[in-house]
Amino acid sequence: MLRINQLKLPVGHTREELTERVKKLLKYEDTPQITIIRRSVDARKKPVLYYNYILNVQVQNQARVYRRCDRKQVQIYEESPYRFPALNCTLAKDLGERPIIIGTGPAGLFCGYMLAEAGFRPILLERGNPVEVRREDVHTFWETGKLDPESNVQFGEGGAGTFSDGKLNTLVKDKYGRNRKVLSVLAGFGAPEEILYDHSPHIGTDILGDVVVNMRREICALGGEVRFGAKVTDIEIGQGHITGVVVNGKERIAARQVVLAPGHSARDTFSMLYGKGVHMEPKPFAVGLRVEHPQELVNLSQYGVKEEKALGSASYKLTAKSSNGRGVYSFCMCPGGYVVNASSEPGKLAVNGMSYSGRDGANANSAIIVTVTPEDFGSGHPLAGIEFQRKMEEKAFQAAGGQVPVERYGDLKKAVRDNAPKVKGTLVGIPENFMPCIKGSWKFAPVHGLLPESLMEAFIDGMEQFGGIIKGFSHPNTLVEGLESRTSSPVRIVRDENCQSSVQGLYPCGEGAGYAGGITSAAMDGIFVAEMVAKNYGTGR
Repeated sequence: MLRINQLKLPVGHTREELTERVKKLLKYEDTPQITIIRRSVDARKKPVLYYNYILNVQVQNQARVYRRCDRKQVQIYEESPYRFPALNCTLAKDLGERPIIIGTGPAGLFCGYMLAEAGFRPILLERGNPVEVRREDVHTFWETGKLDPESNVQFGEGGAGTFSDGKLNTLVKDKYGRNRKVLSVLAGFGAPEEILYDHSPHIGTDILGDVVVNMRREICALGGEVRFGAKVTDIEIGQGHITGVVVNGKERIAARQVVLAPGHSARDTFSMLYGKGVHMEPKPFAVGLRVEHPQELVNLSQYGVKEEKALGSASYKLTAKSSNGRGVYSFCMCPGGYVVNASSEPGKLAVNGMSYSGRDGANANSAIIVTVTPEDFGSGHPLAGIEFQRKMEEKAFQAAGGQVPVERYGDLKKAVRDNAPKVKGTLVGIPENFMPCIKGSWKFAPVHGLLPESLMEAFIDGMEQFGGIIKGFSHPNTLVEGLESRTSSPVRIVRDENCQSSVQGLYPCGEGAGYAGGITSAAMDGIFVAEMVAKNYGTGR
């Protein structure tokens, strides 16, 4: 196989034009078999835009073709597909105790899928509802404000990612092929093919839910079991090894291998585990506020035009360092999307961002978040970060009586400080009547008091710097909403080289356990933990 790097074509080209460019580059007359590995946008000469490609190409008489190629752009490539090392899968049919997975977010779902495919017949326990019911629960909450603490944007089949943009980019290095495996599985269950090669792949919440349902059905078809409304309220331990779990306070299920993938919002689960002596520690994360801009403003900055139909709504990724030394950066940017009320506890409010697959909403939104460390929590307790989140979420709930509080950036900045220097480019217009796109009820209310003083100062520093990168970003009419507090888990459940916690047979996994940050990295960690479960199954470790 040949690997072609840095092949450039104008955005909007046809498949035939791509094929002809490859044939010309290789000096090859027949039609080669082309697989797109990576596609990114080159906007350095905007508004003239290009795609940059990395391609795998199969040709006849490869050695002869390769001899006449430019070696800087074309190399010999040997593909190494991912393989699941199910060393003890034959034991799964003989042992009475099946592996149990707590949680069906990306980590738990992929862990369950891999184990089911290898013949382990796992049991997946999910405290929330299946996607079909969960969608109704969430929309009822957005319309009426009536919260179901067990079925909401955070809890239920697919985890928090089900009601998000479905972004699949990750910074995790992937020398074992798990990232590619995650994308291929998602595409196989209904995600668009483009996720296999786009530089910033996304699915969209409308499609992602259906993909999750298809994965669940396949797990069951392979002999696994997925149970909903099944909240793990206790674990049983004997001689330092897990022996079973208790569901809904009454049903005991014996188990020697339990994967713990509860998600970053399972605060009651963390408390239960701490009470059982499972070793955990506080970890850094980030908190902040959501901002909204007209999507046309972002398109103009990134593409040079207000609309680019071939590419759809533009995104951005921004980083800064505040004057007090904190990192500030954009997070979960949703082009053409919506801010959503993502609360999961009564009397507390958290927001998130969401896009449908078309990304065709009028506004762009992103969280602008500030790094925090355990030193900010006010205590060295392993669960101190959770209380840090809760206090801010209580303020957010009270700010607008349970509705999402919204404040214009100019008013927020003036309330915090009135001496910030103006940044060149901030006069790009956002009209005074610019309104938010929010799922759930909202109200103009003070947002400037939701974060501790040092974090709010850092937020403003970041916004002012970002206004020098994207013209209009820090415009006074930019909308600011709060609170973005569920960026990642504030807790890490410590695990050893076999992925087991201080309780043997209990495998912390994914974002909630502190080992991932986003859909793809959580799914990759689910695959990794599934490998370790398969390796250790039946060994007594």
